[in-house]
Amino acid sequence: MQLDHVSYAVSPAAFASTWQRFGNALGASFSDGGVHPGFGTRNVVLPLSDHTYVEIVTTLDHPAADRMPFGKAVKARADDGGGWLGWVVQVDDLFPFEERLGRPSVAGHRITPSGIDLRWRQLGVLDTMRDPQLPFFITWGEGVVHPSTGDSPIGIDALEICGHRGTLDEWLGTQVTDPLGRVAITFVEADEPGLNAVHFSTPHGPVRLD
Repeated sequence: MQLDHVSYAVSPAAFASTWQRFGNALGASFSDGGVHPGFGTRNVVLPLSDHTYVEIVTTLDHPAADRMPFGKAVKARADDGGGWLGWVVQVDDLFPFEERLGRPSVAGHRITPSGIDLRWRQLGVLDTMRDPQLPFFITWGEGVVHPSTGDSPIGIDALEICGHRGTLDEWLGTQVTDPLGRVAITFVEADEPGLNAVHFSTPHGPVRLD
């Protein structure tokens, strides 16, 4: 179990300006990640250190955006002005979580502009919509090359979360610090529960993005 990525959701109108703003702040360029045809969304990604990455995601003019949980979550966050959608934890086996939640995981995939077909399964988006402090879970398909090689000079230093440590420990089935590794966690007061801000280390110094 480890931190996989953090996700920021915006409207289609704010998509380009947001990834340009993030890129300028971090001193790096995002790349087109492609579309999620089953979810009605698309993203741009920036690989980070420790096999993590940050994505900026928006909806497509597609029925899946109003039907599938991930598309609905992105649209709801975008309609609320945009912001951090949440954080995602990679696990080796989703079966114990499927048993606990009483529902199967959902298959996802996107084809990158270079033609690579990235496939995974995810679980818990419905719960993230209900309680945004909760991460959702992902397992990458066999043989899939992870979006981050882990050798970037940019990394995630800390997550600011408006939430409750005990709730997160119970959700993860372990201490919330376990999947985060060297990434610190700070619980903060905010208007709404969820991921409030992410602190990055960069070659030109620390950067906080909210």
